Amino acid sequence: MNLTDLKFVSEKREKDFNKLNIYSQEDLVRHFPRDYLDLTRTDTIASAYHNDFILTLCEVVNVEFNRYSRRPYVKALCRQGDYLFTAIWFNQPYVAGKLTAGEYLFYGRVQNRYGLGASMVNPTFERADNNIKLKGYLPVYPLAGSLTQGAVRTAVKQALSNVRIVSAIPDALQKKYGLIDLKSAYAGVHLPTGAECAAAAAERIAVEEYFLLVSAFKIIKGDSRTARLRTYSVTAEDVKNFAARFPFELTKGQKDAVNAVYADFKSPDVMNRLIQGDVGSGKTAVAVAAVFMALKSGRQAAMLAPTEVLARQNAALLKKYLPEYRVEFLSGSTPAAEKRAVKKGLAEGSIDAVCGTHALIQGDVEFADLSLVVCDEQHRFGVGQRASLTAKGAAVDTLVMSATPIPRTLTLIFYGDLDVTTIKDKPAARREISTSVIPARRYGDMLAYISSEVKKGVQAYFVCPKIEGDDEGSVMSVTELFEELQKKMPGVRLGLMHGKLKDRQKNEVMEAFRNREYDALVSTTVIEVGVDVPNATIMVIYNAERFGLSQLHQLRGRVGRGDKQSYCFLLMGSDTEVARARLSVLKNNSDGFAIAESDLNMRGGGDFMGTRQSGHVIGDLKNLRFPVSAIFTAKAISDDAFSSAAFDTSELRRAAMQKYNKLKDVILN
Repeated sequence: MNLTDLKFVSEKREKDFNKLNIYSQEDLVRHFPRDYLDLTRTDTIASAYHNDFILTLCEVVNVEFNRYSRRPYVKALCRQGDYLFTAIWFNQPYVAGKLTAGEYLFYGRVQNRYGLGASMVNPTFERADNNIKLKGYLPVYPLAGSLTQGAVRTAVKQALSNVRIVSAIPDALQKKYGLIDLKSAYAGVHLPTGAECAAAAAERIAVEEYFLLVSAFKIIKGDSRTARLRTYSVTAEDVKNFAARFPFELTKGQKDAVNAVYADFKSPDVMNRLIQGDVGSGKTAVAVAAVFMALKSGRQAAMLAPTEVLARQNAALLKKYLPEYRVEFLSGSTPAAEKRAVKKGLAEGSIDAVCGTHALIQGDVEFADLSLVVCDEQHRFGVGQRASLTAKGAAVDTLVMSATPIPRTLTLIFYGDLDVTTIKDKPAARREISTSVIPARRYGDMLAYISSEVKKGVQAYFVCPKIEGDDEGSVMSVTELFEELQKKMPGVRLGLMHGKLKDRQKNEVMEAFRNREYDALVSTTVIEVGVDVPNATIMVIYNAERFGLSQLHQLRGRVGRGDKQSYCFLLMGSDTEVARARLSVLKNNSDGFAIAESDLNMRGGGDFMGTRQSGHVIGDLKNLRFPVSAIFTAKAISDDAFSSAAFDTSELRRAAMQKYNKLKDVILN
């Protein structure tokens, strides 16, 4: 059904919907709210935490308009009982003409930091009379172009009446598990009567989605095995002798992973294995051993990494531990003449192994005998990207690695088409990282401590969430932080790194930091993956409440990679009860899998399948919040459906594979 068939959706508005990957009314009903506005009750501003969104009733005392500021603003002095606060609107001069003295309802974000008094930033407002519009439990959608919340709500409401929504779960199983009607669930998500209604509806939709996904993985696991076309001559004794090259003894988890890879190479089926391990568990050593097995057997191997910094690091490791083989590096920034030489060597077979970025996927990269693909930090790549590389050989063995901790009980959901090996232990020399949540009053003390420590020769990371700050100043940009630290930490040599730098610049900054030309590196999360600087022992993370716990754990894992005691300092920009509870989990726990379990329990299911969408793919559960139990309910229903002779599974199989084919490029991204 076309979007333009809806009332009030013009061709211009249709293009705005297209920017959100919404091309039909079916897509529109799957454009889930990112949040809800609870306008059924009011709160006092004095009781609100920093960055809370609240609806509050207050009296506007005075309004002023400063048109000559760099960013023109309207400011209102407001009163709530004996409490005074300000409301401010940036770049919205029309507000001055609409706002006069009197009682108003304000809805917006509260700024209430460090005893400086409270304010509201760009709040929505209206007169507190008998015709109040600010009421109810309203969905809040992601927007693009000139779309407004009202326009999206109106369009979604119409589409719900037009779109046919039918469950793939047999009626008997819907009754057995007490599931509400699927169409009613979609209505409950978009037009809820309250929080409980929205939560129950989201859970029902999640059960449907994961029923199809688990069923698809069940089919794939049982139906798709690729026969091995090449044999490996490497022996168990060869692998044992190679392991002795490492300056440390492999942990039990690493040995089990190496043995699993060796067994796969000797099996009649092609390897398709995930090595899942916490930060610092030694997955890379397993990958190096796998590459050795392929090269020892006279084959070629390719190692794919999401960033040039990590790819170069991998190339250096292979050259170090495999000196008898020719290993090269390839990325988009490789000089043209060098690129031609590497591509020629791969095609002729004179290059044994190559480490690189997405440049390896390009069509003009050919191999003489590619037998093994290692995909490092696989969650940064889609299934289609991995397939583009494995297609450069015949029946290629694939080893993917992930340091994103996912609870063991959920691995089937995400990696149903892979055999999974989990490394739980860490090298004995690794020390626990001391983690602290730093209150605002201790910020200066922390900087003084770090200044004294870097003078002793250690190095530090300072990480903030954004390259650029926001209009309201609630988040400091990486460049603003860099300038602030230059003033507050004189004598400390600071480097700056973020995603807008070219790959060559990133490599130069990282190499300078690794070579101790900088005492501290001020960065965004580009250092999250794979960066290994053993001398770096201090990690400072700003606005820590804005990160997921697993991402914080990844960032923390950039330190503690040597034998020195390391520290992680978490700074909160929003001192809420929820933020404190989440960060306390990280503070008191070093097990990434336990952290992931806690994160799931605290935030619910949510956006499991990643955030990247491309083309017409709108099939994931982005923005939905649902309990993790929905996943296990879906698995139980799928087991029932496929194990009972009472159900014809042909239609279930068709629906499940249709879902998988739509999602396969984003499921593992």
